[in-house]
Amino acid sequence: MIRYPYTGSGFQRQKEKGIDYDQTFLVSLYRSMLRIRLVELEIERRYHEDEMKTPIHLVIGQEAACVGSTSALKREDLVYSSHRTHGIYLAKGGDLKRMMSEMYCRANGCAGSRGGSMHLIDKSVGMAGTSAIVGGAVPIATGAALAAQLKKQNYVSMVLLGDATTEEGVTSESLNFAVLKKLPVIFFCENNFYSVCSSLETRQPHVEIYKRSAGFGLPSVCVDGNNVLDVYEATREAAERARRGEGPTFIEARTYRWRGHGGAGDDSATGYRDSEEVKVWQKYCPIQIYYEFLSDRGDINGMQREQMESEINQEIQEAFAHAIASPMPKEKDLYTHVYSD
Repeated sequence: MIRYPYTGSGFQRQKEKGIDYDQTFLVSLYRSMLRIRLVELEIERRYHEDEMKTPIHLVIGQEAACVGSTSALKREDLVYSSHRTHGIYLAKGGDLKRMMSEMYCRANGCAGSRGGSMHLIDKSVGMAGTSAIVGGAVPIATGAALAAQLKKQNYVSMVLLGDATTEEGVTSESLNFAVLKKLPVIFFCENNFYSVCSSLETRQPHVEIYKRSAGFGLPSVCVDGNNVLDVYEATREAAERARRGEGPTFIEARTYRWRGHGGAGDDSATGYRDSEEVKVWQKYCPIQIYYEFLSDRGDINGMQREQMESEINQEIQEAFAHAIASPMPKEKDLYTHVYSD
């Protein structure tokens, strides 16, 4: 049974109305999505070796949401996320070698081997932090937006949250406070329809998430989460609005994870979703449909794609080798970063 079909229209709107972006930017979006996919496939391929001592939550299938949203932000803008971290960390500019070192619990990991996959951070590019607690990042991102307002700094705070996070009380409190104070924050909901193995219809009444959020009195939109340009344009508009001092925006991006909630591989065989539903969404792979759109426009061709894949795969192998060869943390490291000086 296909409980949640793809309801987008691909790039039909862009084909009909045209777009006004230069080729370099358009191809960079493709490359960023492809890089995330290839990194995650390599993580998945090696995960059974049990050398990465961390749970993983793959974002395969949701790359357009990560890349489209962060591409609309500036380097100094802050991004917070939940446990599904790899895509948003890389899309915001996080260092791949430091990420892989973190996955292998090495001392030079981006969180000093203390966080693992679910707690990636790179402050140098505005990847401000992630939380494994459902909804944990939402009030932190809202607080960061309050800080920006009080300090009269012009950065925007964005938090990526899942559909289940909209069920948490802290999300309602944060939305209420952000609207009240007109905070420069973007609430970006990746709705992939499942919380672990629980479908949306078993957890929420049939009120669309973005419509429910609109009840707090802020602009709230729904976009095709597999269309990187739709995601980019909605986030850009939200960021511009925040910088003008007009307050927060809620964005619901409907997309789909191809793998299980956690670990490697697809877990559809457990029965919580139909494997045919996964296949339906794979027909609308965010990377492939975007490649076809660009290819039709003459922005990229097969030879360029192969070259790009080759370069990315080389970078990935170097990052894995770097991580594996990096030093383990020492016992004395247990006592660093415990207290603030």
